Order: sequence, then structure tokens, then C-alpha cells
Amino acid sequence: MISGAFAYHRPKTVNEAVGLLASLGEDARPLAGGHSLIPLMKLRLAAPTNLVDLGGIKDLKGIRAEGNDIVIGATVTQAEVIGSELLASKVPLLRETSLQIADPQVRYVGTIGGNVANGDPGNDMPAVMIALNATYHVAGKSGERKVQARLFYKGVYATALEPGEIVTAIRIPALGKHGYAYEKLKRKIGDYATAAAAVILTMDGGTVRTCSISLTNVADTPLYAEAACRLIAGSTLDAATLKNAVTAAEKITSPASDRHGTPKYRTKMAGVMLSRALARAKSRA
Repeated sequence: MISGAFAYHRPKTVNEAVGLLASLGEDARPLAGGHSLIPLMKLRLAAPTNLVDLGGIKDLKGIRAEGNDIVIGATVTQAEVIGSELLASKVPLLRETSLQIADPQVRYVGTIGGNVANGDPGNDMPAVMIALNATYHVAGKSGERKVQARLFYKGVYATALEPGEIVTAIRIPALGKHGYAYEKLKRKIGDYATAAAAVILTMDGGTVRTCSISLTNVADTPLYAEAACRLIAGSTLDAATLKNAVTAAEKITSPASDRHGTPKYRTKMAGVMLSRALARAKSRA
């Protein structure tokens, strides 16, 4: 189908973009890669009368180190994430995740900011950002602020963004030597996850020093499996601890029944993905 009529705006600065969104109100939507918004517009499930294209704003581009942190501009594409030597050396989990998102055509246009900002529980990057303890830089008519990824997601397509606000950058704190993995079960290449798990581990000899676990597409929001993390930290990831941690992670899920599978199946697959991710993260740590 063809979308309804709309006016197109291409601001050059963040201030110009948030000014447009504030003045145009509910009839305006920000446009990044467009892979979520444009299909909805074509199906007439969304009908904004104004699109504010963020692609011309230089300040939203680029990947850089700031002290010990890594900062990624919101309009950096998944392909740029995959090709970044800085991310490959400092946050390799991001490359591993981006390679599992959709297909090359989508990854050349789809942005990391769009993936984290629209609140779709099926998107892969939100759970990964929760595991990484990332912070989102947000700009709006009231100025700039920062929101932790773990506090950002409120429900299906519901986030901490206020009307007219946009995510401008993602800040990831220093990780040091660590193990990582993102395990994703999907029906076919390019599909959303039936269930997925992200893991970050640090080790001290054979003992887990710190652990971070998050889950994708098994609830209305990405999930931080805090109880499972507590069980694993301080352990050797022995079989009993692994079993208890998987059980704790499964307990916080509440997946829908859809074409991806029944709730019971998807919960169990979340546990399977977590087991695999923990094993692979440990081997890399």
C-alpha cells in the first residue's frame, strides 16, 4: 500500500529537530532508518502528517571513545556497527548482535538509535544495551538528559521518552576483559527472535566475578534477569548453579502466544538460549 500524505522535514541540528517535533506536536514523527515506521505508514497503521528526518544531523553520527566509555551516535547504522574496529575491540557483543539483525539490506539503513528507541520488545539491541548497562542521551524541548537503558522500557512501544524527545547517543561504560554472547532463536533468517539472551561475564580464575543477563522478546519489554545474575556471580558456573539461574530467568518471562510459539515453548527456549550464551561467554572470558 501507499502511505498517506505527509510533509517532509530534514533538520541539520538536534535543536532544530526537537524544535520541529515540539512545534508540530502529535502530528510529527522522527524518522531514522525507517524500518519500523515506514511499514506502519504503508499499512495505514500510522499516519503522521509530518516526518522529521534525522539523517542530516551530523551530531547524531559517529562512534568514539570518551575516556573509558564508548559513545555511539543514534543514526549509526547496523552496518557501521559491524564494521567498527573500535567496537570490535571494546564491545564485540554489539557486532555479534548486529549480524543477527534482519539482513544486509536492512542493516545498511537501519540505525542503532532507532532499534533501541521505539520500544519494540522484538528488537535485539534493547536487551543487549541492558546487559551492557548502557545509558541513552536524550534531547527534547526541555534540554538534554540521560536515561539508563534498564529504566527506559515501560511496555510495548512505551518508553521513558517524553513527547518530542529523541535519543541522540548511546553511552557504554568500560568493560575491561570480559566474556560475551548473544544467542538468538528465530524461525528464519532475518526474523524477530522467538527468544534470545545476552550475557556479559567477567572471571577471576575459574570463578565468575560479575554477571549481566538480559532477555529479548519474552515479555512486553526486554528483561534484566537480576536474580539469575546474583546466582551466577561468585560461582564456577557449575551445573547446579546454571540450572538454578536458568530457572530464575525463566520465571520472569511472560511471552505472548503468536507465530513464534506458545508461551510455554518460548519461555523454555529463553532458558535454552541463556544456557548457550553463558557457556559461550565463559569460554570467551
